[in-house]
Amino acid sequence: MKTLLNKLTITLLILSTCSTTINAQEFQGKAYYFSKTPMDLGSWGARLSEQQKKQVEARLKNRLEKTYVLSFNKEESMYKEEDKLDAISGATDSWGKNFTAGNQYKNIKTNTFLQSQEFYGKQFLVKDKMQIIEWKMENETKQIGQYMCFKATASIPKSQLSWYVFSWSQIRNNNDSNENEVEMAQIEAWYTPQIPISQGPGEYWGLPGLILEINDGSTTILCSKIVMNPKEKTKIKAPEKGQQVTRNEYKEIITKKMTEFRDNRGRRRR
Repeated sequence: MKTLLNKLTITLLILSTCSTTINAQEFQGKAYYFSKTPMDLGSWGARLSEQQKKQVEARLKNRLEKTYVLSFNKEESMYKEEDKLDAISGATDSWGKNFTAGNQYKNIKTNTFLQSQEFYGKQFLVKDKMQIIEWKMENETKQIGQYMCFKATASIPKSQLSWYVFSWSQIRNNNDSNENEVEMAQIEAWYTPQIPISQGPGEYWGLPGLILEINDGSTTILCSKIVMNPKEKTKIKAPEKGQQVTRNEYKEIITKKMTEFRDNRGRRRR
């Protein structure tokens, strides 16, 4: 307990010092992240040879390994995925973009969340409140680059983190499971009070410092580089284009559309 109190005291001292610096001058920063998700082929993968698995992994590389940039100031942030060419064809993964997160804007002062999403040629602007995350401060620290980081954990419904994703298995699981049963993701975060802003990658935020690492049990997002107060300032501008919907409304739209695609395909085969 005494150790935890000492660490919290150090955190408050760092925050106090850094806050003075922030109030003294307007600042900006950019954090560069990369994410990795293990390949899960399920029962189908058991029938593949090691060579076939490597070929599938190469095909899915762009979906399993991604890079992002988080631009931030005291109140706002913009989180964008960097485009990469397909490792096999040399083309961008246009189909996969239908079910990946678009440019994401967060404003902690106004509690505003905006995400630009394109679904099969139609533009949507998802507008909602920021994700509520009840963080638990843990008694662990570690160094990430030059930054001392503190650990925090949380439990979040998986559906709240993957509202822009569609899968048939998710629909089957929802139909087969008890309506009151909610599948939870166990989140582990590492944040640094040396950069005392309540921002982080994706929908993660709400800690007394920039989040440098996130693990949700299947995907790890890790900060590889931070640039503070770059010479060329970047204006963080909230996205404006697209049909405005909430997260839940967007999920309903893509689920309905994919169900229509399936039903229409079934009719053509008859």
